[in-house]
Amino acid sequence: MELRHLEYFVTVADERSFTRAAARLHVVQSGVSAAIKALEHELDAALLERTSKRVTLTDAGAALLPKARAALDAARAARDAVDEVRGGLRGTLRIGTLTSIGLVDQPALLGRFHRAHPDVILQLTVSTRGSEGLVDALTDGSLDVALVSVPGRAPTGVHVRQLLWHPLELVVPAGHRLTRLPVVRVEDLADERFVDFPIGYGNRTVVDRAFAAAGVDRQVSLEVIDITTGAAFVRHGLGVAILPRFAVPEDLDLVLVPVADVDLNWPLGVATSAVRAPSAAARALLGMIDDHLRPSGGLRDAE
Repeated sequence: MELRHLEYFVTVADERSFTRAAARLHVVQSGVSAAIKALEHELDAALLERTSKRVTLTDAGAALLPKARAALDAARAARDAVDEVRGGLRGTLRIGTLTSIGLVDQPALLGRFHRAHPDVILQLTVSTRGSEGLVDALTDGSLDVALVSVPGRAPTGVHVRQLLWHPLELVVPAGHRLTRLPVVRVEDLADERFVDFPIGYGNRTVVDRAFAAAGVDRQVSLEVIDITTGAAFVRHGLGVAILPRFAVPEDLDLVLVPVADVDLNWPLGVATSAVRAPSAAARALLGMIDDHLRPSGGLRDAE
């Protein structure tokens, strides 16, 4: 069984497409198809169901996928050991990130990493499912490291090192009835409509847990994936929101009001798999992150 065949199989499984897998692998599509057919012939089992619109795993393919990832991880670890002795890192580092965050200066971080390790290929990706999607990608082995917002205990199979926290506050339009109060309580918000992120995003989780702990139901009438856009929706009367103070532009004529007696701290952390040792390249990146934190602001999109 060739490692190249396993790599092609895992890539097709991740992309759910032979065309996208070939582009990611920088090979022709016929080469990918031939490798998959050879692997299926060797295992005497169909691994993928192919239709005109998508590619899905068969039961045999689903059983093989984690084993194939483990084999590729073991081969990568062997290469890492040799490369470290030779004084250089190689391979591919797959990084997951939140959309449009400025709490970590990602261009500077990745630029510094590239200068130190020019032979490592960097792949940066986001998930439309927010931190939940990034955690799943770490768990299934399609990411090596990710910036995530995971309030509370880390999910099974993932290790999270929290980097910093930011408090969330109620954001309302100027003239709103709650602007007369120095602080509000969750009970005061029971009748409000909210602008918020979809379920799976870290800041949504923080707010949902706070309302659940207070025993108050909440109506989310509008879901967005950009905090600055969310603040604009609040300005135009489409709901209130609970956001970090620095994510609210000063020119939008909005008022921030603290929320008392609840935990509304939004965390940002760096996550890796808890069941697979990080690669040498991942360890090198993890060692650089703290030098590129921006604890005083810059967040445009908390997930």
